[in-house]
Amino acid sequence: MAEITASMVKELREKTDAPMMECKRALTDAAGDMARAEEILRVKLGSKASKAASRVAAEGVVGVHLSADGKLGAMIEVNCETDFVAKNDDFLAFAKRLADLVAGSNPSDVAALSGMEINGATVETTRTALVGKIGENLSIRRFSRIAAQGKLTSYVHGGSKIGVLVDLVGGDEQLGKDLAMHIAASKPKSLDTTGVHPELLETERRIAIEKAREAGKPEAMLEKIASGTVQKYLKEVTLLGQVFVKDDKLTIEQLLKSKGASVSSFTLYIVGEGIEKKKSDFAAEVAAQAAAAAK
Repeated sequence: MAEITASMVKELREKTDAPMMECKRALTDAAGDMARAEEILRVKLGSKASKAASRVAAEGVVGVHLSADGKLGAMIEVNCETDFVAKNDDFLAFAKRLADLVAGSNPSDVAALSGMEINGATVETTRTALVGKIGENLSIRRFSRIAAQGKLTSYVHGGSKIGVLVDLVGGDEQLGKDLAMHIAASKPKSLDTTGVHPELLETERRIAIEKAREAGKPEAMLEKIASGTVQKYLKEVTLLGQVFVKDDKLTIEQLLKSKGASVSSFTLYIVGEGIEKKKSDFAAEVAAQAAAAAK
């Protein structure tokens, strides 16, 4: 049997907010498999047990470029170490220049973007100089460039922590704004069911079956229960299936149909999404410094 260490229990507790003993028990049942232990906790404690996917764990901003005619847009995430620097004027200007450069030059990836020039110097040289000036490490994480089939609408929320570009075919400007704000609020994973990764669906199905089994449901009903759970999950994570935030009697699909419009695509960036932030232990740092000084 795999050894369950205190650090493993601590990590699972930080990811799920579940009680310490429940975390230890789940890890034991999962033979030390962290992902499986999270699933076990979701079965026992409910779907809110896992919060890792939504935890924002890095600082920075989303920079956006949108052409005047709404036909071309770009969005970029630039990270820094602290929220204080994320509000720095030089840092914000750097992110905006990068978004403009992505739109105008269409680099293939971050490495290609880093070799391009802004104001007579490469992006990488500019970044390095800014690191020296600000005193924090800065990194370019990701970017998207969209040539619209319809017309693009952008929305930036929470001090540039969330950015949205939505390509709306038909409809009007207000509909575009409503959709962009809805996406920022509801955070869909894909436009429709075809964009949801099969592994996510299999996880939801497996958890539903285990929860139903623990609740004493007959084996013959488990697949039907799981199917219903998966369909509910798809409505929650696909843009077209979601309930419109401004009218809970309408789904986004129904809203678009009523306006004779459709969404070609959308891009949603949440600063720090999926990045684990380094946790510092102040007492340990002081002890280490004292030990070093004693030597």
